[in-house]
Amino acid sequence: MTGSAVLALGLFLGFGGLTAAETPAKPSRIVSLNMCTDELVLRLAERDRIASITWLSQDPRNANMAEIARTIPANHGLVEEVLSYKPDLIIAGAYTTRSTVALLKKAGVPVREFGVPRNLAEMRAQIAEMAALLGEAERGAALIAAIDQRLEALAASPIAGHPRALVLRPNGFTVGRGSLVDEILTRAGLTNLAAELGVDNYGQIALETVALGQADMLILNTTPGGPPSLAHEILHHPLLAKLGERVRLVALPSKLWTCAGPAVLDAIELLAASRRQGSRS
Repeated sequence: MTGSAVLALGLFLGFGGLTAAETPAKPSRIVSLNMCTDELVLRLAERDRIASITWLSQDPRNANMAEIARTIPANHGLVEEVLSYKPDLIIAGAYTTRSTVALLKKAGVPVREFGVPRNLAEMRAQIAEMAALLGEAERGAALIAAIDQRLEALAASPIAGHPRALVLRPNGFTVGRGSLVDEILTRAGLTNLAAELGVDNYGQIALETVALGQADMLILNTTPGGPPSLAHEILHHPLLAKLGERVRLVALPSKLWTCAGPAVLDAIELLAASRRQGSRS
């Protein structure tokens, strides 16, 4: 803990920290510490009620709400930053900024943590929970209804067959059973090859397995315009270019399915469109 964090925490406690029981019914100084909670807050709360979101949400390569996010002060998940906004509600991810969250809880600041949805049902539930927390139940219900309407439209346009698809992410990671991505593939009318190979949730897969897996579609999880990195080198391996001669390669921006929200429907629709195009070919 830095000296400035100790000072900020001391000043906050000196003025009397809030307790979880004192969280307002409609908070007006909301601070979000996670890119995925940022997105839901930006979609559900009025701009003037949001005190700060993370700097990650201001990058259009990684975030879906970057244009709006750039109009709001950004934080880097530091205690002194967070307290400077005099928050009446702090929203965090269950797996990020852990030391900051622990210190804020000790200070008695209202903190609500959100996990990672594993399917669309959990995604809907999380949107409803966030909306209730922000005092925006009607907005949450409208957002969920719009999602369901898009899902119904997809289900009403079935395509024959279920091509086998494999997701390939940086560092050779893929996604199997028990994940939101698995349901995204299913809703797009695809069979998740990683699930058939016994991969649960997230796991690494060898390029040899990719080459021999008999996939009909290879989905490359990319960040357009991102800086070069060793993690992304596998997505540019010559073997993948060779596979493109017999396997349909689909580049899917990571921001469409990194977080559980309406953009997930964009990912499903993009994959369904690629599947239709492949069927016509």
